[in-house]
Amino acid sequence: MKVKYVYNSETLSYHRVKRDIKYYLSQISLFTASSLVLGVLIFFLFLHFFDSPKERKLLRENSRLIAQYEILNQKFDQVQLVLEDVQLRDENIYRIIYQADSIPNAVRLAGFGGVNRYDYLENLDNADLVVHTSKKLDIIMNQLYVQSKSFDEIASLAQRHEEMLRSIPAILPIAGKDWLRKSSGFGWRIDPHYKTQKMHYGIDYPAHPGTNVFTTGDGVVDEIKVSSWGFGKHIIINHGFGYKTIYAHLTDFNVYPGQKVKRGDIIGFVGSTGKSTSPHLHYEVHVKGIPVNPEHYVFMDITDQQFEEMIKFSSINNQAFD
Repeated sequence: MKVKYVYNSETLSYHRVKRDIKYYLSQISLFTASSLVLGVLIFFLFLHFFDSPKERKLLRENSRLIAQYEILNQKFDQVQLVLEDVQLRDENIYRIIYQADSIPNAVRLAGFGGVNRYDYLENLDNADLVVHTSKKLDIIMNQLYVQSKSFDEIASLAQRHEEMLRSIPAILPIAGKDWLRKSSGFGWRIDPHYKTQKMHYGIDYPAHPGTNVFTTGDGVVDEIKVSSWGFGKHIIINHGFGYKTIYAHLTDFNVYPGQKVKRGDIIGFVGSTGKSTSPHLHYEVHVKGIPVNPEHYVFMDITDQQFEEMIKFSSINNQAFD
């Protein structure tokens, strides 16, 4: 079958076809080129429709990584819930017990603004998932840092707890039997000079001139002032931990500026100096710069019944003594 013949119409006979080397070379070239084209076509079709073993392995690894990221995000959510509970306890229990300032949410929940710190992750596969997880981790780390600093502050205050308790203005500034029913309390009162409603930021304790005035908590004498109007002769004591007390309209002093005092020490004597209509002690309690009702801090030397009577009579909208 390898022998080929061709018919010659002029001689009416068949002649044997003789092939030289060029023919065979051309056939080989044609076969080779066809094979290459077919091979390349099959190769690209295989790449398009079928994954290589290495690609299948990478796909499996990628699926596992995505699953791990999702599990990690779920754990971050659980950590966030626990952290929020710790923050709530810290804010509403520990910081209140130890009279610590509240930490604003703007500080606790501070994010990361400005320059995009995650741009190096944006070219990765599944970049959205990776960036989201990284942001969540950074936010939790920031909140943990703030909470750690908060606990450091609370621990320091706890170590000074006894000192803080001694510093709270917790006793009556004068002694006597009739002060409960004669005091003018904290709130809106009638000004004795102008007969108009005026906010009264302390409690007036009527007493005989020269009656001893006691410091209501441990502290340091911050200021001693003398004035012909207003509080007259008065003492300001800094108890620390945000507490200050004022003792006004005194007739004389028994302390000097910068002196350390203990709860119950005699610091002055009742008088009627300054804007006063009769001998009495005007007593104020300030917490972190804000005047508060001193009644809320008297709990060490009166009974429950006396406390109720004090609240009852001091709440009457009567005329103040200053």
